[in-house]
Amino acid sequence: MPSSSEPSSTAASSADSKPGVDGDAATKVERVHDFAGKLQQPSFWPKVLDYVKWQRALRKAEAEGRALPEMPELAPLSINLDLTTACNYACDHCIDWDILNGRDRHEDDLLREAIQRMAERGLRSVILIGGGEPTLYPRFVDFVAFLKGLDLSVSVVTNGSRGDRILQAAPYFTKGDWVRLSLDSGSNDTFVRMHHPKQKSLTLDEICSWIPKIKAANPDLSLGFSFVITWVGGSRGEVKVVENIHEMVAAAKRASDASFDYISFKPFLERQEDGSEVLDPAKTEAELQAVLARIQANIDEARRVVRPDFKVLASTNLRVLMTGTWRDYTNQPKVCHMQMLRQVVTPLGTFNCPAHRGVAKAKLGDKDLWAVAAAGQHDTSRVLRDFDATVECGEVTCLYNGTNWWLEELVSASSELPEEAPGTESRDWFL
Repeated sequence: MPSSSEPSSTAASSADSKPGVDGDAATKVERVHDFAGKLQQPSFWPKVLDYVKWQRALRKAEAEGRALPEMPELAPLSINLDLTTACNYACDHCIDWDILNGRDRHEDDLLREAIQRMAERGLRSVILIGGGEPTLYPRFVDFVAFLKGLDLSVSVVTNGSRGDRILQAAPYFTKGDWVRLSLDSGSNDTFVRMHHPKQKSLTLDEICSWIPKIKAANPDLSLGFSFVITWVGGSRGEVKVVENIHEMVAAAKRASDASFDYISFKPFLERQEDGSEVLDPAKTEAELQAVLARIQANIDEARRVVRPDFKVLASTNLRVLMTGTWRDYTNQPKVCHMQMLRQVVTPLGTFNCPAHRGVAKAKLGDKDLWAVAAAGQHDTSRVLRDFDATVECGEVTCLYNGTNWWLEELVSASSELPEEAPGTESRDWFL
């Protein structure tokens, strides 16, 4: 899905303009997913230039049969970091079910060394997320303090079970950082049936009771309520998921009353046999439209019942599902450029994308790959060459799709790139 702008243009923010969930044809992807716009900030642009110039030189050398140039001293600008595979839930809709509670562990000192090396080469943000519950990492609070000591933007995606640890870490976060709780329900009963917490007494009420305390400890920290929408017929392998569409309004009202800043609605994802995460409604057109009509009605009602400064967000994946354009995002360029700029570090190894977490074909190297920066560069260069996104991601509804096409156009263009950044600095460094 190439950009409509001229190949030499760097001013257009992205190729991701799509109709919004409310039917507004001018609505673009959710701002947080405008990665091309973020990459044009002055803090990012020099690294983007280095990468694009290297890709141009690489392709020219290949075409002329000359020795290939070495990758410049780059590291990912943003990473997803799985601190642990441990999880104290057994969610029936979990996309990472198969890698949870394994024996693989980070060595804390080596992990910190790898982060330090990446920070020296351009790393700007870390999202603590993924195939485990980050707050279960024994040194979670200390690790947040370490990341902030490197002047990195930090966010956390948590199941909410350890609100005490989020509260302990709260003073370290700075403006622009965020914590998002994956709760997916509006009632205690549905919460328990969907998440199966090991602590049988844990309730949605208890989790939400921590939010005012965290807000009081650090008003600058943005707190979000994440709601993955599930419906009858959805499944994770043989496990049928619990439907929760009917609780969208109750969840929004609960989040608003509990002092969250926003609720984000997103559709259920499934994992294919090859390991990739995909958006696949798996319904007839009539069934799908009925589900989408229910979702839209609930979003409309949710916006009516929350406080004025509270945001009800529809994720980009949900927007493109509802507008019927989701398959457009499966049209990938051959080279996934974003695998240089954003990677996933886990106890199982370092991977090229959140959609391929734990998948062998997308593995860049060991968990401590970037502890030796040259190794990270070498293995990233190898995967950039060998990983064909048109094949490996052909069924993935990719949030980086428009940005990958924008970067491909910059690489393919013959015009000189401006040394001055086309965008303004927002300090949003999450990719």
